[in-house]
Amino acid sequence: MKNQPKKGILIAYGELFLKSEGVRKLFQKRLINNLRFFLRKEEVDFSLIFSRERIFIETEQAKAALKIVKRVFGIAWVAESLFFPKINLKEFSDFISKNYPDWIKKNETFAIRLKLEKGILEENREKIINKIAEEINRKVDLDRPKREIFIEVRKGGWFLYFKKRRGAGGLPIGSSGKVLSLMSGGIDSPVSSFLSAKRGLESVWLHFHAFPVVSKSSIEKVKDLVKIHLKYQPRLQVYFIPFQKAHFEIRAKTPLSYRVLLYRRMMLRIAEKVALENKCGALVMGESLGQVSSQTLPNIGIVKSAVNIPILRPLIAYDKEEIIRIAKKIGSYDISIRPHEDCCSLFASKNQTAEGRIETVKELEKRLDSAKIIREIIKEIKVENY
Repeated sequence: MKNQPKKGILIAYGELFLKSEGVRKLFQKRLINNLRFFLRKEEVDFSLIFSRERIFIETEQAKAALKIVKRVFGIAWVAESLFFPKINLKEFSDFISKNYPDWIKKNETFAIRLKLEKGILEENREKIINKIAEEINRKVDLDRPKREIFIEVRKGGWFLYFKKRRGAGGLPIGSSGKVLSLMSGGIDSPVSSFLSAKRGLESVWLHFHAFPVVSKSSIEKVKDLVKIHLKYQPRLQVYFIPFQKAHFEIRAKTPLSYRVLLYRRMMLRIAEKVALENKCGALVMGESLGQVSSQTLPNIGIVKSAVNIPILRPLIAYDKEEIIRIAKKIGSYDISIRPHEDCCSLFASKNQTAEGRIETVKELEKRLDSAKIIREIIKEIKVENY
């Protein structure tokens, strides 16, 4: 064969392809930028070849590239593939004839799965499949073959591959806008941030802590969780916010049963200011309905009413086991379970109301100098870029 096939990774779009042409082009551009960023970050040598519904990554480092690409959102499936830019049916059949013994053992069955773009070849599907199958001295089994040969005939050339691997799915990071994720360092918030990323949302993180009243353990956990999230998002900005002044004010002037609700409302007011400053369209929280007293339906409503910005809750219908399963899958679980002093529970009683009253909350907030506290807290914010 005059032109040897190119080695690499074939990528199939996910729901990206269902979008209108204009939106699809924008999303595709974002996906391509993300692919380039992560491949270069891991020092993979590559070039990109574009085809309808497909991207081919030409590289001699296919194993390394495959590991990276499987984490990039916006991809339905990936496959190690050969690409034949300029070839006809006879040349392709000859290549199959010479190489199929390396792919299919003597006692194994096979099936050809052909995807043919319209207007590329004069021959129809049946003729193409029969021509290729004639070159393979093995038994055909279309229902339960031991080996499948996937062939795609497209305008730019032919693709040959043998196994599809599921991609990350979702939408390309950044294609759906930007959000501010409240990051406690526990199990739920990293998973919540991961799921929002899967829907194309770029995150800025915000972490409330009580240092120096307590240790830096929660801060260090969040910094370690950043490394996990950077597998999916190219860059990440994190706001570290000391919350002890609000703790002391609320603890001194309000009853035990309402403190967590008051903490959370003040946190959201601060988060809203940070979000608007960063042009974030929403807040993201790791709340799961009914998991704790502050996450009952009445209390979720009370906390939300403190701000006007939308709040997204990716975990609202997940139970704890489902959340833990995702945390283990993405690698955040072992970090999240390390002990730390939680910012809300540190100064609160376990006997928090599960069904607060907004009228009571508003009366209690009149005792607090919230505006002054928020101004002082914002002055002490530290921002780190990763």
